Amino acid sequence: MGEILPYFLATVLASAAVHKLAARERLAAAAAQLTGLPPSLGQPLSLSAATIEAGAALSLLIPAARPAGCGLAVLLWSAYALLLWRARQRGDRFDCGCSLSGPSRSTEAYPVLRAALLAALAALAAVLPAGSPNILSVFGALTFFALYLAAGEIASASSSARSLAR
Repeated sequence: MGEILPYFLATVLASAAVHKLAARERLAAAAAQLTGLPPSLGQPLSLSAATIEAGAALSLLIPAARPAGCGLAVLLWSAYALLLWRARQRGDRFDCGCSLSGPSRSTEAYPVLRAALLAALAALAAVLPAGSPNILSVFGALTFFALYLAAGEIASASSSARSLAR
């Protein structure tokens, strides 16, 4: 687990950064809405987050830089969890960027819990002893990442199904 967790977190961070670049307009609008900033600031905010995510992902892959990467990841995911929680408390329907298949307007608890769990896992990775990297660690991390993506898609689909049922 000493190497799987940092690799998994690095994969999540890197994919989030790539997602922000691939769905630039959608996630810029989501960032502005979530933070309460004007739409014109959504793009710089989203790109800044993508840059920090990419830096944290790279740091997690380098054992000497891992504490810094974990710290950045904890700060990012904690702030995201707080923003999502505040939006949920207000009853806002927001696009959390959680689904790869498209916008999901949600007031569900899943995005908040997911961000808080990722922050906790990053804190755990900071205190776990670093193991020696090997191919099994990489495949283990990719397996957890696949499960992570599947959970997000299932949560998005169930949220959409509940919305249609109302």
